[in-house]
Amino acid sequence: MSQLPDQPAGTSVPTSADVARLAGVSRATVSYVLNNNTTVRITDPTRRRVREAAADLGYVPHAAARSLRAGHSRMVLLPAAQTPAGPAYQRFLTQLESGLRRLDYTVVRYGSVGPDADHAARAWAELRPVAVVSPGGLTLTPYGIGVLTRSGAKAVITLGPRPVDGAHALVVDQREVGGGAVRHLLSRGRRRIGVVMPQEPGHALLAGPRLAGAVQAARESNTYASIKPLSLRYEEESAADLAARWPTLGLDAVFAYNDEYAMLLMRALQDAGVGIPGETAVIGADDLMLGRLLRPRLSSVAMELTSEQPPAEMIDRLIQNPGGSPERHHLLRPAVVARESS
Repeated sequence: MSQLPDQPAGTSVPTSADVARLAGVSRATVSYVLNNNTTVRITDPTRRRVREAAADLGYVPHAAARSLRAGHSRMVLLPAAQTPAGPAYQRFLTQLESGLRRLDYTVVRYGSVGPDADHAARAWAELRPVAVVSPGGLTLTPYGIGVLTRSGAKAVITLGPRPVDGAHALVVDQREVGGGAVRHLLSRGRRRIGVVMPQEPGHALLAGPRLAGAVQAARESNTYASIKPLSLRYEEESAADLAARWPTLGLDAVFAYNDEYAMLLMRALQDAGVGIPGETAVIGADDLMLGRLLRPRLSSVAMELTSEQPPAEMIDRLIQNPGGSPERHHLLRPAVVARESS
């Protein structure tokens, strides 16, 4: 039977009693201060003294013990996404984490989601989180949501293109990105529009809806515009091959999936003698700084993930009031930034 390793000789784990002695207060006061209990009146100087003593000793509250006292953990689980994460998604996660920490939650990023949704839910449930924010690319099932709820999760939230029955949803509809890009190109008089579809694994979750949004925008425009999917690997050779075939495609514009693919293709088109934007207008997505340094400067679809209530506060509210009807919040706010490439 395996055993935990012994503590190094001469090393002791600081306790709340040590903090209490150093701060000159009771253990109860230490608990009230370090657990942010606001129901007991404690002066600000005393709170500062307790926190300084805890910092000097390197003391942190025992998460398991605190969970037993509260009846649930303070852990919010953020499993890793299975798709490439763009700048907007990264900013959203950073803001969500900092907001949850300010509300005294422990945020844990979980690196593996398992072979399927139900397996992932069982793995997450083993950690006994109070809430889970499930990433896009993994569709939870009613069984998985039930497993998480029975394990103590007071809020199960999905972050992705579609809501899931039984869970709260932060909806990120990528069709709006493709639709916005194509409507911009149509407004510039372009009618024969290519849409880049990356060949690399993992991009399909975003590329498919963006293509669907582009097709829908063209159909609704009543301009007889056409949409042509263009397969492209993120390699110079693949971009050069596509650029060499460009005169045979009859296209006057391209929505290149995102700024990285747009910059790759735009360089290849210029090398092939295709004028931008004269012969072909180009637009990407993500509004990367590097795209603004190109000549011509790259048009792009800027994206923010935001809601009326800060997401961390929203999750805290759902935890504090479990059992309500599933909520739906649409996060994606795309906006076309027009520059010289289109």
